[in-house]
Amino acid sequence: MGDSERYEIHAVRYGHFERRSGENFLGGDTHDVAMPLDYFVWAIVGEKRTFIVDTGFDKPTGDKRGRSVVRPVDDGLAAIGIDHADVRDVIISHMHYDHCGNHHLFPNATFHLQDAEMEFATGRCMCHHAMRHPFEAEDVTTMVRRVFAGKVCFHDPESQIAPGITLHKVGGHSRGLQVVRVETGNGAVVIASDAAHFYANMERQKPFPVFDRLSDVIFGVERMKQLASSPAHIVPGHDPQVLKRFARTHRDVEDIVSLAHPLP
Repeated sequence: MGDSERYEIHAVRYGHFERRSGENFLGGDTHDVAMPLDYFVWAIVGEKRTFIVDTGFDKPTGDKRGRSVVRPVDDGLAAIGIDHADVRDVIISHMHYDHCGNHHLFPNATFHLQDAEMEFATGRCMCHHAMRHPFEAEDVTTMVRRVFAGKVCFHDPESQIAPGITLHKVGGHSRGLQVVRVETGNGAVVIASDAAHFYANMERQKPFPVFDRLSDVIFGVERMKQLASSPAHIVPGHDPQVLKRFARTHRDVEDIVSLAHPLP
């Protein structure tokens, strides 16, 4: 693969939620210390195309669910030179509220989604509160409208959507959760999204306690290790440590880091 087909990846923090460690591991945590969640969207930037991974939530949704917006998604993208209205490709890891909101920001984009996730979010499982709670009805219905407008591209289970970028269904946390593998100048990076919320979920082999199928969560981590150049190249979806393990994209912007440039 030539250098022109390698990408920069930016993790853009947009939200925050205070939480205890006992809530972040299946079976709890005996230490019970502060372990907050950060919320990210990711921008994959190449010479010819830019891909956004996940679209986050807006302030009304954050207020409804007790989460803080620290920087609106469009402002975060603008800080790295991306006009949200110009984006042509959005990859949705899964359709939970914190990954599939803000549809209005991307009027010209095709959304890339797993068949299994759309089936899950619109089928009988949503008759049960425990399974539908992480979804927002408006996000789901907006995605259906996008389907009818010809603005959704479905994948199942693995696809290459551009040279150096592949999608891989792992399921687990949500029925059709997909991870994104990206070739960078520093190896193959896997954007885990919620296939692992924290580094500690992987390192301690203790999954986050929200899932559709536990075995898929466990095997999903194994699959990511196969896809990434090293375990350090797997980037979890909600860990504040991401901002400490990678270099800032811009020195004066603390909430955006480049995933191709780990700190020593």
